[in-house]
Amino acid sequence: MMREAIFLIRTADRKGLLAQITGFFYSRQLNVLECRQYSDMLDNTYFMRIAVELGESTTKRELEKEFSGLAEKLELKYSVGYNDDERNVAVLVTRESHCLYDLLMHSEEGTLGGKVVLVIGNHPELETVAARFNKPYFCLPVEKGREREQEQQVLELLKLHRIDLVVLARYMRILSPEFIAAYPDRIINIHHAFLPAFQGGNPYRRAWERGVKMIGATAHYATGDLDEGPIIEQDVERITHEDDPDDLRDLGRDIERRVLTRAVRCHLERRIIISGRRTVVFGK
Repeated sequence: MMREAIFLIRTADRKGLLAQITGFFYSRQLNVLECRQYSDMLDNTYFMRIAVELGESTTKRELEKEFSGLAEKLELKYSVGYNDDERNVAVLVTRESHCLYDLLMHSEEGTLGGKVVLVIGNHPELETVAARFNKPYFCLPVEKGREREQEQQVLELLKLHRIDLVVLARYMRILSPEFIAAYPDRIINIHHAFLPAFQGGNPYRRAWERGVKMIGATAHYATGDLDEGPIIEQDVERITHEDDPDDLRDLGRDIERRVLTRAVRCHLERRIIISGRRTVVFGK
């Protein structure tokens, strides 16, 4: 497998950045495999995703040490990762299986950018799904008055399995600020795009009663503000008066699973830079 280093860079926009950054890699005879850039004219910020092929004699430590000097000179905020890093994913679920199935399938086929290594549920129903893919399933019910105890058990499992990303695949629990703080910008949530119009239970039925003409889903990073985190991915489908509530539910689930999987893949492939309440998402 070709060894790649992926740099995500953010800095104040100005002339010469592209030449200086790519010149750094050229001077070390490192082949640039992909380079995406974006300039935000509103706040004068420059974003870049650059992937380079590592030579046989190039060590990660050496590369990072030398790049840190360039970053200091150009005042770059950056992160770096490698395609041979193991990216472990934990999926939290309740009772709905559609998002879990999609994530497990892509993990199994090697098209997720990382591996689902465990599934945690607060109900036992989805243990059989995890078993079909030979993934460990931990059922941790939430008892009234013991919510923090259950969260601590989840956090211990995440630490034990060296989890890089937590995915809330229709996990119908509100996470505490302490939980979110343990995995900043590493928790991805999915919900239907009716919010805030149809919060609570049975949203598709209530959307049908209102005669909506479009449904969708949103994947975003979880933050302390409920459903207000930076948006990663969205999609929509048009519907008509001929669609009944079951049609809306089935179509909505299909949108949810594909939106969530795309968002997870973007994160694991290091294609996202968070900028305040927004994200810059570099496509392929």
